Amino acid sequence: MSREELEKYIYAYGKDLFSFCCLVTGSRQEAEDLYQDTFLKMYEARERLMVEKNPKSFLMGVSVNLYRNCRRKYAIRRRILGAEVSMEDAASLSSGERETEEQVLCREECGLLRELVKELPDKYRIPVLLFYMEELSLEEIAGIVHAPAGTVKSRLHRAKKILKQRLEDSHYEK
Repeated sequence: MSREELEKYIYAYGKDLFSFCCLVTGSRQEAEDLYQDTFLKMYEARERLMVEKNPKSFLMGVSVNLYRNCRRKYAIRRRILGAEVSMEDAASLSSGERETEEQVLCREECGLLRELVKELPDKYRIPVLLFYMEELSLEEIAGIVHAPAGTVKSRLHRAKKILKQRLEDSHYEK
């Protein structure tokens, strides 16, 4: 893979990958690191890669694997050192325009749903993000998370049930 090919992938899939990284990590700084590590890993392994089939799915898979590895390292460090590692979201949005009541309610509802998705265990959260945010198929997600398509489908179903229950518990009405 040449530098030009890598740049082509960055321009074509960079925005989607970065938004996915933000959602997975919950922190803009960690998302930037994950985003850069994903493309760095892709460039380092350029001779061994076969990304022509579905480059977006491939990039998401690399990103998920790097994220899991990072989480394992943090867990080991916490066990060994007893240190708490921050995984909080530092990004905030601001707008100079006045918002209508409908816009405020929509933003609050979306915010609540994002928070509930963040609270899901990784085995549910990652397929939800890949399916609904990145619009990947069950088969593509199965390849990324290294699980059968049926397992991915059941995890999506279970995640929706959990989210529905938590929305009902938070008195969400719609």
